Amino acid sequence: MLETIADSAPLLYTGVFILGAVIGSFLNVVILRIPPLLEHDWRCQCRELLDLDESGDERPPGIVVSRSKCPKCGHGIRAYENIPMLSYLFLRGKCSACKTRISLRYPLVEFTTAVLFVVTIWHFGPNLQGLTALFLTCFLVAMTGIDIDHQLLPDNMTLPLMWAGILLSFWSVHTDLASSVAGAIAGYLFLWAVYHLFRLLTGKEGMGYGDFKLLGALGAWMGWSMLPLVILLSSVVGAVVGLILMGTGRLKRDNPMPFGPFIAAAGWIALIWGQQIVNFYTRSGGFG
Repeated sequence: MLETIADSAPLLYTGVFILGAVIGSFLNVVILRIPPLLEHDWRCQCRELLDLDESGDERPPGIVVSRSKCPKCGHGIRAYENIPMLSYLFLRGKCSACKTRISLRYPLVEFTTAVLFVVTIWHFGPNLQGLTALFLTCFLVAMTGIDIDHQLLPDNMTLPLMWAGILLSFWSVHTDLASSVAGAIAGYLFLWAVYHLFRLLTGKEGMGYGDFKLLGALGAWMGWSMLPLVILLSSVVGAVVGLILMGTGRLKRDNPMPFGPFIAAAGWIALIWGQQIVNFYTRSGGFG
């Protein structure tokens, strides 16, 4: 049956779209629940260090076991209310119990993940490269949402992603081992240097350490040669979006803007079209 699906493009891409939407629904849970879990663990560590009482600090819901609920009224989400994208339309974007409006971000993450899945398999095909690229895509979507909400790129996501890229390079899935290790080192050190130079010149922190680790992880997956493209794309898009947000009054000059989403988006573009972009730039005389 799997061979039939793989040989039929409509069946393959329909199945990949549905899979992406389902996983996008799970990624919404990851985006929502990982930061409170981390904050709870940090509080417990601080209380243990200071020898304080930990009673009364209940652990937030886990990612897999705990049932999803309406954050307003606590209504448990039924299975038919949790169908990716479709349930949002059936419910008209409102909780079935209290009629509180459901954030549009939930179906947007599901739809975006589904489209990214389709494009990824269209580019790589249903093979090891394609499957591992889907894995990377999931992490990038989840970290984008978390960074937008909390300006946080968790170590328990960036570091496993980096090690996964290095591990895959043993079999040259996306790049070879030497390029992977060099990419991880160069990606981290480049933004680390920019961070400390910016702080030295301005006395302010321009980005977080999570950004260094995310760029290092992308370097581990794609090799050092793709890092200039990722840095250029993320910087240009980040600057344009920042100027637009300040121009419309949605971002104040002194307010920080998460840079992780731009690194993630640039990394995914480089994963899919990076080599074509570099080749086009080279042919057009970009290097001479």
